[in-house]
Amino acid sequence: MLKEHPKGLFVAFIANMGERFGFYTMMAILVLFLQAKYGLGESQAGSYYSWFYFGIYALALVGGTLADWSKKYKLVILAGLLVMFSGYVIMSLPGNTLTITLIGLFVIAFGNGLFKGNLQAVVGQMYDNPQYSKVRDSAYMIFYMGINVGAFFAPFAATTVRDWFLKTQGLLHDGSMPAMCHAYMRGEMSDVSKFQALADKVSGQTVADLGTFAQHYIDVFSRGYNYAFAIAAAAMVLSTLVFIIFNKHLPNKEKSAVKEKVGKGPLAFVYALIAAAASAGLVYLASRNIDISFAVGLFIGFVAWIMQISTKEERPRVTALLLVFLVVIFFWMSFHQNGLTLTFFARDYTVKEVGPFTNIFFDLTSMLVFIGAVAGFFLLLLNKKSLGKLIGGIMLAVFGYLTYYQVSQNQPLNPIAPEVFQSFNPLFIVALTFPVMGVFAWLNRKNMEPSTPKKIGIGMIIASIGFLIVLVASLKLVSPHMLQYVDEFGKNAYNPVPDTSRVSPYWLIHSYLILTIAELFLSPMGLSFVSKVAPVRFQGVMQGGWLLATAVGNKLLVVGSFFWGKLDLWQLWGIFIICCLLSAGFIFSIMKRLERSTTS
Repeated sequence: MLKEHPKGLFVAFIANMGERFGFYTMMAILVLFLQAKYGLGESQAGSYYSWFYFGIYALALVGGTLADWSKKYKLVILAGLLVMFSGYVIMSLPGNTLTITLIGLFVIAFGNGLFKGNLQAVVGQMYDNPQYSKVRDSAYMIFYMGINVGAFFAPFAATTVRDWFLKTQGLLHDGSMPAMCHAYMRGEMSDVSKFQALADKVSGQTVADLGTFAQHYIDVFSRGYNYAFAIAAAAMVLSTLVFIIFNKHLPNKEKSAVKEKVGKGPLAFVYALIAAAASAGLVYLASRNIDISFAVGLFIGFVAWIMQISTKEERPRVTALLLVFLVVIFFWMSFHQNGLTLTFFARDYTVKEVGPFTNIFFDLTSMLVFIGAVAGFFLLLLNKKSLGKLIGGIMLAVFGYLTYYQVSQNQPLNPIAPEVFQSFNPLFIVALTFPVMGVFAWLNRKNMEPSTPKKIGIGMIIASIGFLIVLVASLKLVSPHMLQYVDEFGKNAYNPVPDTSRVSPYWLIHSYLILTIAELFLSPMGLSFVSKVAPVRFQGVMQGGWLLATAVGNKLLVVGSFFWGKLDLWQLWGIFIICCLLSAGFIFSIMKRLERSTTS
């Protein structure tokens, strides 16, 4: 299967894997860091988080336009790697003010804008070659797997560094503690005895001065996160070195000597600005939300601009892509709740301790040996060659014993970190990519494989099921708005989530499993669709457009954090179920038009 692909795919795979490791090391802890360090509420932290996620993808439009104009895709990619590195260095410095932290996040977002879309475009250029065009979809699935190999290890790296630093200061990790520390220092703690008991537990001694302890715990906790950001910076160094040494295997798209027609030029840009401003104004009047109105206005401005500069021949393809972009906005608005409201759920509503077997999935060593045992089992079961079966049997025996040993060494109850839930999505991506590719290949041989647009529509339906699982888990839980309230004296009161409202981690694990399957149907297929349908002169721009749509969806993440303390939990998850189902209905209603664009 892999022999059918050019060498450049593996260069892109490894460079992307290193960059994504750094990125997801940060994303696993970012919203928790903002709350722990600066005492932000869910809504405000969610706003900063969504602005950053918006910038990560929206600025890809700048990077794509620059690369399309200069045709120096690889140079722009390298610049992006260097800029991102400097941003991670800023984030790794302890003691930063909120303003400096936000500047660091912007630098990372700008570097990512130069890097991400253009690397995807370069992968597409390799498969413009007729020799490789037939395996374009599988190439993007392999490339996408590289993203998630790095992302799998990232949460473990972040939590290991943070927990290590806490231990050097004689402290233990507890995800509830930073919020309780801030509530105590603000005078909002309704029951100090609970805080006292937890402070004694994490410090290993009776705490006499809770005020001093609260400030010290916050300082140590957030500094541990700063050191985790340094791990992300180190990953960027490795990714940059790989790209510099092996980029010769990636295609060069030299600038054409013939000037390409660019449509109406400046007039198209002015028209786009007017459309963006007008639409942003209308959205603001309707929603009174500057975050959402800016994001929607920018997307509409992009639509107006690309339609103006495209030719009559290009317009059907451009229109098909824009319709898909509209759908993926709502997918990413829902899916990327995994780093926001689903992380809040992992921290506040999932049990803090698990049994010996479940702890396998929250400890990196145990997880790796368990994966080895599972891989050996399937190799033994499915491999037709004797050597393959022998290797599979040995792997199953060795790693199976090591898994048993790890379980036997675990305590009856083992603490888990909420950040580690971020590893399940990339783990499932890596585990399921080749099986899903195999299913698609089998369907292709039977002439039954769904078209790329149809895969995207199916992915939206599957995503709604993922949120249905967490909705069911939330039905009998006390909601956030019942715990943080204004008392009879007009003062804010804070109560931690009671243990009776904490559920098994398997609810979230299964939700992530279903959402991962949805992602495999939608995200790599979307990248393939863009590279296949985009007019030649808009390859970077339309990859940037895909990422701009992702950015708008990421800005709409704020919907989740906004309603976190206002709705019952099951109502919150219902919003995302409805969005996914409506988006699926829309994409199936325009299916024939989308499928025609891939053959024209």
